[in-house]
Amino acid sequence: MKPYNIIICFCFFLLLTYCKDLSSNKIPVTESPSVQNRIEFLKENFNNSLSKQVIVVAHRGDWRNAPENSLQAIKNCIEMGVDMVEIDVRKTKDNQLVIIHDKTLERTTTGKGLVSEWTLDSLKTLYLKNGVGHPSKHKIPTLREALLTAKGKILVNLDKGYNYFDEVYNILIETETINQVVIKGFDKTIEQVKSDFGTKLDSIIFMPVINLDKQTNASQIIENYQKRVKPLAFEIVFSQDTSKVLSSFSEMKHKGSRIWVNSLWGSLNANHDDDMAIKNLDSIYGWYINKGINIIQTDRPALLLKYLRSKELHD
Repeated sequence: MKPYNIIICFCFFLLLTYCKDLSSNKIPVTESPSVQNRIEFLKENFNNSLSKQVIVVAHRGDWRNAPENSLQAIKNCIEMGVDMVEIDVRKTKDNQLVIIHDKTLERTTTGKGLVSEWTLDSLKTLYLKNGVGHPSKHKIPTLREALLTAKGKILVNLDKGYNYFDEVYNILIETETINQVVIKGFDKTIEQVKSDFGTKLDSIIFMPVINLDKQTNASQIIENYQKRVKPLAFEIVFSQDTSKVLSSFSEMKHKGSRIWVNSLWGSLNANHDDDMAIKNLDSIYGWYINKGINIIQTDRPALLLKYLRSKELHD
């Protein structure tokens, strides 16, 4: 055989070997750097109180396109590019943590009665209802299942997680998600928080909730928290926009804390709510931006993302 024929045959053999390996998945397929580094970007952005990137939080997940607090609602948020998903924690009769908002089952599932009166196995026989109250094929997830779905892909805010902190903490450690989960506390003094969390406070992301309608000394509470606990964010609730706290957001951010406000319904935000944003985006979401708010929890994540991206305030 002539030398050039040998070379051609050898090259053909290499090509066949490559194609065989490719078809059998022997050649590793890697995610793009943007996908691999997504959670690191989200954590770094959350830690940067002065970032121009506004954080979008989806309330109970993407509940307009999947049952609220379902695994699919979380997955939809990940695919959409939402930064954080808010989910609700409850405990079953056999002390298992599940993701469901209400104390009772009627509104969101095919069951009846209190969540606390059902075992996990029995709850798993039920189906979640969609946004208009019809049964779906989705099941009630456990906290562990929800965290594993979110792991490495999206930040998580656990509402009511404070109530079951020790059990929540153990699952965060087990699933290795402690650095991407925010736990909030309502009407809690610093002394209460330190007593409840102990040394674990140093390893979790804790966010105080400040209700300007109820806490008349809100400015002092915020100042004390920033001196002694240094929270990465404050959730601010208000039915009127007259509090002087609303004019101190820049100072709070320069001291290291992001400002979280809920655009869900009017009593949480002085009537700057999602449903009004449909009529005029700038008058609602623009109002948040002008106030210096840089975390917005919403029931319309797709709409908010589109608006923020048009203003170059979200990637």
